[in-house]
Amino acid sequence: MTAAFAQSRRCFSVELFPPQTTEGADKLRAVRHQLALLQPEFFSVTFGAGGSTRDRTFDTVLEIQAEGQRAAPHLSCIGATADSIRELLEGYRARGIRDIVALRGDLPSGMAEPGAFRYASELVEFIRTESGDWFHIEVAAYPEVHPQAANPQADLAAFKRKVDAGADAAITQYFYNGDAYLRFVDACLALGVNIPIVPGIMPISSYTKLARFSDTCGAEIPRWMRKKLESYGDDAASIRDFGLDVVAALCQRLLDAGAPGLHFYTLNQSGLTSELWQRLGLPAAPAAGSGV
Repeated sequence: MTAAFAQSRRCFSVELFPPQTTEGADKLRAVRHQLALLQPEFFSVTFGAGGSTRDRTFDTVLEIQAEGQRAAPHLSCIGATADSIRELLEGYRARGIRDIVALRGDLPSGMAEPGAFRYASELVEFIRTESGDWFHIEVAAYPEVHPQAANPQADLAAFKRKVDAGADAAITQYFYNGDAYLRFVDACLALGVNIPIVPGIMPISSYTKLARFSDTCGAEIPRWMRKKLESYGDDAASIRDFGLDVVAALCQRLLDAGAPGLHFYTLNQSGLTSELWQRLGLPAAPAAGSGV
């Protein structure tokens, strides 16, 4: 794997979700200011099921761009029409946005039909048909297998279809089993899929929240980690310190193995991501008063 990505410039990026309230928007601006000091390659912004955050995602992306940062809006296609996707693509293109994270997304509760697109590969193909090479397209990858996939082979085939449709790079679901990522990348290379596959990294601040997220998305928390986190009970400081140690070690292992970057799921918080960034010695703006 190391040789396969030796020529790729590493990409370090962060993910946010659009705020629901004015107060949330103010807090997110402060978080973005702190994260901007890390000089991430881009800020990605999530897109709710069935387009439920469409306007808030759009507005947040434009705010990030106005702050001088590169923004990559998520775009999910389940429940969408071709016209609604086309309108968003045209809106982003008109404002100079060059990056899209193209996802299938989840079917909103109560919605029976998936809409014009069933799979992310169809969305990627549509973006290419409508916009040519204007957008740099990121897609999702699942080192531990998508929870709805029939088997690992079917999941890998689905990922290859997204790449064949025109994806430029991929960001994985978060994981804590480094071997799963390394095996997934090797399997992709064996199929001739050699786009950058950037590991998704989830800092750990709360075991309860992490367990809930993981049960929903199918990300495995190794048994030894679960037991250790459970043993801390409500000791938030110990959970934080343990999480930083585990996640920093995972990130370093991935980088040493040749991973083409890291994508941090910040959950609209800056502290843990900033700490991990510093521990790993990733490029960042000099601290105020450093004289650099």
